[in-house]
Amino acid sequence: MPRPSRPLLAAATAALLAAGLLPAAGAPASAAPVRPPETGAGAVVLAVPTDLSWAPFDQPRSVTLPLGWTASVWARPTKARLEAWTPDGRLLVSRPADGVVTLLTPQAGSRPTSTPLLTGLRKPHGLAFDGSTLYVAESNRIDRYAYADGAVGPRTTVLDGLPDTESPDLHGAYAHALKNVALAPDHRLFVSIGSTTNTSAEDRDESPERAAVLRVDPATGKYTTYAHGIRNGTGLAVAPDGALWTAVNNRDNVRYAYARDYDGDGTEDLGDLITDYVNDHPLEPLAKLTPDRDLGWPYCNPDPDERRGVARTALRYEERGFVRDVQLNPASTKMDCSTLPPVEQGLPAHSAPLGLSFTHDDLPGLGAGALVGVHGSWNRTPPRAPEVAFFAYADGRMGGQQTLMGGFQAGDGSRWGRPVAAVQGPDGALYVSDDIADAIYRLVPPA
Repeated sequence: MPRPSRPLLAAATAALLAAGLLPAAGAPASAAPVRPPETGAGAVVLAVPTDLSWAPFDQPRSVTLPLGWTASVWARPTKARLEAWTPDGRLLVSRPADGVVTLLTPQAGSRPTSTPLLTGLRKPHGLAFDGSTLYVAESNRIDRYAYADGAVGPRTTVLDGLPDTESPDLHGAYAHALKNVALAPDHRLFVSIGSTTNTSAEDRDESPERAAVLRVDPATGKYTTYAHGIRNGTGLAVAPDGALWTAVNNRDNVRYAYARDYDGDGTEDLGDLITDYVNDHPLEPLAKLTPDRDLGWPYCNPDPDERRGVARTALRYEERGFVRDVQLNPASTKMDCSTLPPVEQGLPAHSAPLGLSFTHDDLPGLGAGALVGVHGSWNRTPPRAPEVAFFAYADGRMGGQQTLMGGFQAGDGSRWGRPVAAVQGPDGALYVSDDIADAIYRLVPPA
């Protein structure tokens, strides 16, 4: 792929700086990775229909996109989360806060019509089709429905009793109750189950196992644990080649794991909570899941450091190995982190990846790849910016992160939007959900 000219890179950098996506001169090196899209980038004003122009679109909003792309506000469902296209070309959007799955039907020359497909559900989140069969992940169970012509038949429960805030043993304390689902070409159903807390090691011994991905037989509801140690694998999708991938929200407040001085005060920092270290550790995995794959949580953490434990070392996110968690695995007796296969690809710490999908047609100038809704950090200083990230995908390998859509965060860290997921529509455009701006954006690539 040809690289952009110097003027295009300069324009892209200026746009990203204005949007607060790149650190200004003199900013800490950990403020944000510099990832201008290979095609260059520019600020694009969002087109907003008059009848959709309430806050935050009561004032002009701009986003950064590859050159030649356009963006508009397509619909305004509240608290929009994950998305799936129906066999007849309508967009489903889950709204767990309202217990609703919304059906958006495209209209030629107009905005889509919006109708509730399902209501009264318990935090519905993940959506997936197997032909005309729709699978919906509620917080406590997985259901399926026969779908046709914008309507569904009766509910059939495939798997029940999944942990959520209403589970008696958890007493309302469950941080990652939302589930996701994905369907393999051979009709296997995969279900992601998040951890109870940041570092609840007991989750690994629960039934069903938490911080894991289950493989479920849709006909019988019988399941096995397919992959382990996945703190919150909300991003779950099957690639065109049939491989299962997850994008993971990794742990917070990891302590420094080395017997050396990190902060430069002349004393050893083993086991200390150091803000500069926490800001960039551990990375957020983008990993290919295979039977019994283990991503280490909470005993092992994937490390982006080129020189492990060295302050201000270069950070890298491809094929990264693991280091022991000094709080929960100080002597490496719980798990030998050196035996874990490296993480194929990753995002910077505290990016908070949520939705994961794969394109069905090449994107101009980018090709085929994965789309990740990056929600942005909630507890990092400076904050990690929200974006829609693109990862080229070919021959079973994931390329590095490129910012496809940005501009949601100002230089002071304030935000007007936070993408959750992006899916490619039948028309080749991308449809992006935003649960803070209450919006679905339509991104149109150049012809």
